[in-house]
Amino acid sequence: MKSRLLIGTVLLCVSLVLAFGTSYAQNQRIGTAAATELLIPVGARDMAQGGSGIANSVGVEAIYWNPAGLGRLTHSAEAMFSSMSYIADIGVNYGAVAAKFGEFGTMGLSIKSLNFGDIPLTTVDDPEGLGGKVYNPTYMTLGLTYGRLITDAVSAGITAKLISERIDRVSATTFAFDFGLQYDGLVGVTGLQLGVTVKNIGSPLTYDGGGLYRSAITTEGDRPEQRYKIEGASFELPSLIEIGIGYSGKVQDNMMYAVNGTFMNNNLYEDEYRVGGEYGIKMDPVQLFARAG
Repeated sequence: MKSRLLIGTVLLCVSLVLAFGTSYAQNQRIGTAAATELLIPVGARDMAQGGSGIANSVGVEAIYWNPAGLGRLTHSAEAMFSSMSYIADIGVNYGAVAAKFGEFGTMGLSIKSLNFGDIPLTTVDDPEGLGGKVYNPTYMTLGLTYGRLITDAVSAGITAKLISERIDRVSATTFAFDFGLQYDGLVGVTGLQLGVTVKNIGSPLTYDGGGLYRSAITTEGDRPEQRYKIEGASFELPSLIEIGIGYSGKVQDNMMYAVNGTFMNNNLYEDEYRVGGEYGIKMDPVQLFARAG
């Protein structure tokens, strides 16, 4: 019991230092991040709770919210697929699969893609797009996740992500990592949970490709028309730190509930505070849940 209390206290202290230690620079970086599709949420359970459940998100759905929750997968294998319409009719498609490998831990594979539809192609010579040409941007994120129970109370997880964006004749690719921890039985209290995540840690995103070349004629001398390349600017990923606390309990054997709260600090928006919860009833083989956030 003393060791669990010590681990919980240390995790909480480290989490607070990580979160508040980066907040001083936040306002200088708002609106400067690239690859903001990384922040589009997926997963009905956690979305319904307003994204507050990083302390107790489990299974394949936890790949997005807290990779440590993948280590708490209760089945030998699990999969999820979703499709939704986002802002401006952007389609967001997501799929993930995960499987347990004994004492080694749990591995998961996920993919998220955005569908913008056909967009009229405009150029310097055809600024109105009267030529009828179109292009379809391709945004895709491929993730490989590993989660494992370190003890019966502590789980950890990591996700390696390949981020690819392509718009007509320019594209950008980079890598990023998510790290997560979950602790169940915080400070010795049964049902009290702590979650910590650090997401989207990676190299900046820079566009490159043939679409950045332009033709130019010098204003001095008799040099012929030449091609030159516009150097694309680099932008950092929307890295963030989240700290969440949740409490899960039972009213009866077939009735359970959870209340959650999460603090999020990132380099793209102001700080966010999220709260949510769920109430469930088991009626074998059906389970019914009401959630709000």
